Amino acid sequence: MGVNGREVFVQPKRATIYEVADHAGVSHQTVSRYVRGDGGFRPATAARVEAAIRALNYRPNLTARSMRTRRTGRLAVVLPAAASHLPLRLLGAVSLAAHEEGFTVDLVGTEGGAAERAARATELADSGEVEGVLVLASLGDEPLPPTAAPVVGVADYDDQMRSLGALADGTACGEVVRQLRALGHRSLLHVAGPQSWASARNRRESFLTTVAELGLRGTVVEGDWSARSGFEAVQALPEGTDVTAVVAANDMVAMGAVRGGLERGWRVPQDLSVFGWDDEEAGRFSTPALSTVAVDRERQGREAVRRLVALLRGCEPPAPDTTSLHTVIPRESTGPAPAHRRR
Repeated sequence: MGVNGREVFVQPKRATIYEVADHAGVSHQTVSRYVRGDGGFRPATAARVEAAIRALNYRPNLTARSMRTRRTGRLAVVLPAAASHLPLRLLGAVSLAAHEEGFTVDLVGTEGGAAERAARATELADSGEVEGVLVLASLGDEPLPPTAAPVVGVADYDDQMRSLGALADGTACGEVVRQLRALGHRSLLHVAGPQSWASARNRRESFLTTVAELGLRGTVVEGDWSARSGFEAVQALPEGTDVTAVVAANDMVAMGAVRGGLERGWRVPQDLSVFGWDDEEAGRFSTPALSTVAVDRERQGREAVRRLVALLRGCEPPAPDTTSLHTVIPRESTGPAPAHRRR
C-alpha cells in the first residue's frame, strides 16, 4: 500500500478460532480441544476441524493466549544488521512513541535481504514474546502469512538503511533553486552526494531540472557527504567564476563550502550564498546560521508506532499525514546575489 509516496505493508488479519469453528460446523471449544490434542473425537469431526484449519491457514494465537495472563509490553523493531549507519532520529522517535503507549522496544538486526527480514518478522510475531513487530526496510513482494501479532513494514530504507521513497524525495532542491533565483542568483553550483544513494540522485536531478527550467547556469560536482568535498568544490572554482550560490547535498558539505569561500576571501552570504540539507544542530548555531532543508524523520517513526499499536489493539489505524517530509528553511547563509559578480 502506498502512503504519500511511501510503501507501507500491513499483513492480513489471521483467522480466528471462531471462524474455524464456523467453517467446520462445530463449537469453538471443540476446535480448542482439537488444537490442544485432547483426543476423543469422532473421525468425521476431527476430519472437518482439520480441513477447516488447513483451509483458513489457522494457527493458535500465542500472543492472545499469553495476554490472557499478562501483556509482554514489548515491540520488536527489525532492521538490517549490515546497515552502514543507523537512523538514530527515527529510532529515537519510535522509542519515545512506544513508551508513550506503554511499550518497550527491542531492536533486532537481521542478516540478508527482504526474504530473511520477512521470515524473522513472522517468527517474532508468532513467538508470543512481543505484541507487535515494526520492520524498517522492505519485506519483499510476497505477502506475509497471517500472524499472531501484527506486523507493520515501512519500506523507506534499503538493505543499508539508506533513504528511499518519500524520505529520498528531492523536490525541495528545486524549491531551493527557485528561492536563490528570486534573490538574483543566476549561476549555481551543486555539490552532490554519492550517487549510490537515491536521495543524492533525486536532489541532483531536481537541481538540474529546475536550473534548466528557469534558464539558469548550473554546475554539478560529485561529493561524498563530507565537509571536505564542499570545501574542495568551492576552492576549485576558477578565478573570475560567476557562481554566486552553492546548493549542497547536506549540511556537512555546506559547512565545508562556507569555509572554502571564506578562505578565498569571500563573505557569506554577501559574496557567496550557501544552502545545506538535513537541518543538523551544528548548522543552526554556526556563523552564519546555515540555510537548509529539514527532513521530518521523526514523523515516520511516530506514525509507524501508532499504526502498529492501533492494529494490536484492534482499532482503526490513524490516517497518515500526507504533507511533505521536507521543509526549506532560509537562514543567514543565503542572501541577494552580489551585483559585481552577476553576469
